[in-house]
Amino acid sequence: MSALLGPAEIRALATRLGIRPTKALGQNFLHDPNTIRRIVRTAALSAGERVLEIGPGLGSLTLGLLEAGHPVTAVEIDPVLAQALPVTVAERLPDAALSALTVLAADALQIETVPDAPTALVANLPYNVAVPVVLHLLAAVPSLRHGLVMVQSEVADRLVAPPGSRVYGVPSVKAAWFAAATRAGAVPRAVFWPTPNVDSGLVRLARREPPPTIASRQQVFALVDAAFAQRRKTLRAALAGWAGSPSGAEQALRAAGVDPSARGETLDVTVFARLAEHRPTTSA
Repeated sequence: MSALLGPAEIRALATRLGIRPTKALGQNFLHDPNTIRRIVRTAALSAGERVLEIGPGLGSLTLGLLEAGHPVTAVEIDPVLAQALPVTVAERLPDAALSALTVLAADALQIETVPDAPTALVANLPYNVAVPVVLHLLAAVPSLRHGLVMVQSEVADRLVAPPGSRVYGVPSVKAAWFAAATRAGAVPRAVFWPTPNVDSGLVRLARREPPPTIASRQQVFALVDAAFAQRRKTLRAALAGWAGSPSGAEQALRAAGVDPSARGETLDVTVFARLAEHRPTTSA
């Protein structure tokens, strides 16, 4: 018997637990062993590397990671699923050491520390909170060095978008503060239950140092939010509120070497970090 969960096992386990997938929690459960093994391979994990998994659900990806020899720290917001996960692992991978799995019944957006210092993030993320979860974890869990996350295809495009592209925006800039993000393949709809009405994509993350700046991350992110709040406006106009006035915005932009007539989608994270240093003190 394969340790991994196929379509029949997924449905049987959900029935046994009284679980009906909900859109509110973004629950679409993987049920294809080949896809699960491909995700684990694509994550390019080191031997025995501990993984942080968000939203393990019924345990499809968890089993794949454990089968490949990777300890897992899993964060699950649904208390029923959190309680059931160790039972499922014990049933399907009886030889796996109990110490290989740590389950936290918690909201990933609320956790501030994670035990066991996982160095990789591998997760099928709920589509409705994927970007906030990625950004929060990269900020809250400094031990994470790299990751592979599955998100809605359009979100994947935004996370990896370079400056100047049509979908470049707030997620692109904020993710770039923490990591280099690249596409790592697509995942078909048919491997999920229930079948989602959107396509999925894999995004690879490689941690890097933030841009050198005396501005804090919070200050830079506030600037990024302001710059993209009104995408069609020039930065001189879009940043008037941030700087206290259009003239203050122009002064800050020129001091940072940025054309006031430029738009936010043309700036990379390094330029945003530099610009944040020049916010007029009267607007603070």
